Amino acid sequence: MGKVSKPKRDAEDEDERNGGGGEAAESAEQRLYEDVPAMPLMALNHISRLCKSVDASLRFYVRALGFVLIHRPPALDFTGAWLFNYGVGIHLVQRDDARRAPDVNPGDLDPMDNHISFQCEDMDAVEKRLSEMRIRYMKRTINEEEGSPIDQLFFKDPDGFMIEICNCENLELVPAGALGRLRLPRDRHNPPLRMDAAAAEA
Repeated sequence: MGKVSKPKRDAEDEDERNGGGGEAAESAEQRLYEDVPAMPLMALNHISRLCKSVDASLRFYVRALGFVLIHRPPALDFTGAWLFNYGVGIHLVQRDDARRAPDVNPGDLDPMDNHISFQCEDMDAVEKRLSEMRIRYMKRTINEEEGSPIDQLFFKDPDGFMIEICNCENLELVPAGALGRLRLPRDRHNPPLRMDAAAAEA
């Protein structure tokens, strides 16, 4: 069977998004950042989840992922819990008829589903913990042409929200194009940051 080729415009669009494409990519990059001011944002603060049971979700995030229960302002007059660790908070809110969360498929594990991802330095330890807690998970490895393989674990919380654990420190962060390189702060990043590669493309 012959190789399936992408339509020319689709291939060009993907090439531009990935930092290639020569002059066309430069023009697209300029349009992307045009009239976009530098924003005074610092970091991701928290993720909020509507839960069928705050208690069940609280136990899951504490026992499976090591989050810590923290103080929640008493002025919040609805049932919930705040958790924190790894530089990010998770705010759990009790689901009721007035605040219905979208239906989430609790079954199939699809890596392309909406999910949050945590970087990990010991994948075996996390996999062991999931097995001990009898949490169903999917494991896969992405083999890059350059660099180390990227291992991933996918599983769901009690409400069916997807979670990924990965050793993504092996995946270098390379800004796509010169303008991206200029806009990305050097002192705020998690994966290895390669400014030299973007500079070479400029």
